[in-house]
Amino acid sequence: MKKKFFSGLVATLLIGAMLTGCGGAAESGDAANAESTGDKLKVSLLVTGSFGDKAFNDSAQEGMKKIQEELSDQCEVEMIEMGNDKTKFEGSLLDASDSDSDVIIVGTWDMKENLERVAPEYPDKKYIIFDTDVDYSLGLENVYSMSYKQNEAAFLAGVLAAGVTTSDMEFANEDATIGFVGAKDTAAVINDSAVGYIEGAKFMNPDIKVLVSYVGSYTDSATAKELALTQYSNDADCIFVAAGPASVGVIEAGAESQKYVIGVDSDQAMAYEGKEEANYIISSAIKGVGISIYNSIVKELAGELPYGTYEQLGLAEGAVGLAENDIYNSVVPEDIRGKVEEAKQKILNGEVTVSTAYGMDEATLKELINSAQ
Repeated sequence: MKKKFFSGLVATLLIGAMLTGCGGAAESGDAANAESTGDKLKVSLLVTGSFGDKAFNDSAQEGMKKIQEELSDQCEVEMIEMGNDKTKFEGSLLDASDSDSDVIIVGTWDMKENLERVAPEYPDKKYIIFDTDVDYSLGLENVYSMSYKQNEAAFLAGVLAAGVTTSDMEFANEDATIGFVGAKDTAAVINDSAVGYIEGAKFMNPDIKVLVSYVGSYTDSATAKELALTQYSNDADCIFVAAGPASVGVIEAGAESQKYVIGVDSDQAMAYEGKEEANYIISSAIKGVGISIYNSIVKELAGELPYGTYEQLGLAEGAVGLAENDIYNSVVPEDIRGKVEEAKQKILNGEVTVSTAYGMDEATLKELINSAQ
């Protein structure tokens, strides 16, 4: 399968090494294995959980590998897995802050409060946090935060799913019914994907039915699989999953049911390359975590990264979109791909504005979801 990410990330081999005292394992390139000359910018990535999640962490890892591959004359990199014990996250961040790292990168709401406590204690260090903002009233002039307009990518996923369900594709049925499986219904980032997905599907077919279920967890892949199997048995033939590592359960359900899946965060079909599951993952709504990390370091090297600010990155910044791999291009009919591209252009030129769950009251959100049932 030829790899073609929306973000254009290039995965390369990175030489591994083990670090102690940082709450987990770390990987580094040749520059990090050698004694630092002090001339290179040392960039450390700390991830909650571990690599191999086929989602955020793997995308972030690719961004670090891209830095090592393309900026090795200016940077050395370090990647640390903090594991799943949340009580150790702050200690790992403190360890990294006490080290010789110049820029420390963390991600998601799990690290938000930890960073808000630690960053003011280390004013000479620089921090980047992705997929969330921080409270800048706490004195975080050394923190740059960024999140992604996942609602825009989800809108395109909705357009795709709505096209698939009424098509003559091999595993589509005659019912205009699709599904969404999210992690937590209390997470705005997940609901943002639900909102975009429903709007995109209705943009294609106002009468489409969208089944919506929540796992209640980012890691419970067994429950995610059960929910997906239920949706498939209720005539959904394409499910968009936004459940972090738990997404693997939905992918398993898709393969077992011989129905379609739209993945999330990274190109999940590539993660299953060579396996049966890949045949059912027709695309993924990508958050370009890796490319946004890479671009942030490029700006840092140029002295242009706006610390003390929060930015949202979407289609216009090339930070979100749909994966366009060989499966997408060969399995999805050209007319449906054309509709997806048309919807993308309408968002980019301002003809379509996708609603967001951020700032949306609970009643409005429930009404939107219920209207699609």
